[in-house]
Amino acid sequence: MNTIEQAIEMIHAGEVEEALSLLNETAISADIDTKLEISQIFVELGNHDLAQEVLEDVLNTEPGNSEAKLLLADIMIDDNKDEQAIELLNEIQDGDDNFLQALVQLADLYQAQGLFEVAEQKLLIAKNIAPDEPIIDFALGELLFSSGEYHKSIVYYEKLKSKTEEFAGVNIASRLAEAYALNGEFESSLHHYQSLDTEDPETLFRYGFLAYKSERYEIAIQAWEKLLEEELEYPSVYLYLAKAYEEEGMLDEAYQAGNQGVEMDPFNKEMWFTAGRITLKTGNTDRAFDLVKKAISLDNEYQEALLFLVEAYKKREDYAEIIHLLTEQVEIEPLDGIFYWELAKAYNEEEEFKQALNAYQNAYTKIKQDTDFLKDYGYFLVEEGRTSLALEIFEEYLVLEPSDFDIQQYAERLKDQNNDTLF
Repeated sequence: MNTIEQAIEMIHAGEVEEALSLLNETAISADIDTKLEISQIFVELGNHDLAQEVLEDVLNTEPGNSEAKLLLADIMIDDNKDEQAIELLNEIQDGDDNFLQALVQLADLYQAQGLFEVAEQKLLIAKNIAPDEPIIDFALGELLFSSGEYHKSIVYYEKLKSKTEEFAGVNIASRLAEAYALNGEFESSLHHYQSLDTEDPETLFRYGFLAYKSERYEIAIQAWEKLLEEELEYPSVYLYLAKAYEEEGMLDEAYQAGNQGVEMDPFNKEMWFTAGRITLKTGNTDRAFDLVKKAISLDNEYQEALLFLVEAYKKREDYAEIIHLLTEQVEIEPLDGIFYWELAKAYNEEEEFKQALNAYQNAYTKIKQDTDFLKDYGYFLVEEGRTSLALEIFEEYLVLEPSDFDIQQYAERLKDQNNDTLF
């Protein structure tokens, strides 16, 4: 039994300190290969200091020993000394048996530093040396994918997929599906997702989401239903599943998914709003309004939900509820000027003209470039007998819409009437 075998037996027997001492003594007079073997054992035991001492001794004897440089670079990387590792690896030159591995390690280091172009250059040199080496194709695919160059990563993933389904724990078809999707090639992406036989919830969610974005709602539903068979508590799926059901005209299923979603994800305002919007389609008005109001309670400036409620109340001619919503339940000032306008119209319908005028004036400060608003505001002012101000508003409107001859003629008649009143 040689010394290294003896040390390994000691380690297995729990005599680690004694083994380290034996190996350290042996390394002093050992040949280069034995020193390298001992340094690897030190690394495996987590003793970087001893390993580094042995490797530096090797390099003092053989300054060009690339295997020692690779091992020492690994230690530097583990100790967060990336610059020293880069310096060591760059010393390994073309023609060396370990040059290819050095290039791959350098690419990893440069990528970690955000130097994607430098990393790509290193890998392309490696690709030129070993054009059919799978690890190079994988490294290039991963680098380009992580740097957002999806169209370029696809080339390397496709080449890799022709050789293997999985590499370094990564499913290549799944990676291709994501790369194609992120590159906007949805049909190709779906093709690769469909080739996956998986029950992994994350993969199924991404597959369904891609199908949803591609308006392939039936595929999205199948993927997400399978996901929920595996993982019932997956909150983020319910929002999109409800919408997919809705797009397919499956309102009962959409209603159920929406209501399950608010239970699973109670702080998601969009989930509450979507559940409310779908619930209104089923005819359950009170429940729908409660759901949407819950969304607004989570975010008082949730304008999409507010507009939905306003429009729903308008269809019911329930202007008092619009006033209550926009004066009692939310702070209207930070919102878009359209909400002051809606409030003004609601007050007008309720014949609360003073409040309507105040709301119109507030809306004017926010949306005076909106021609529909200006026209409506102008007509309101005429009804209130404020003809001079109405003319000013119509003049502003005509600057924006000079081809509206009906308003031009109407404004001219107002001027004539105003002049007659003055005389």
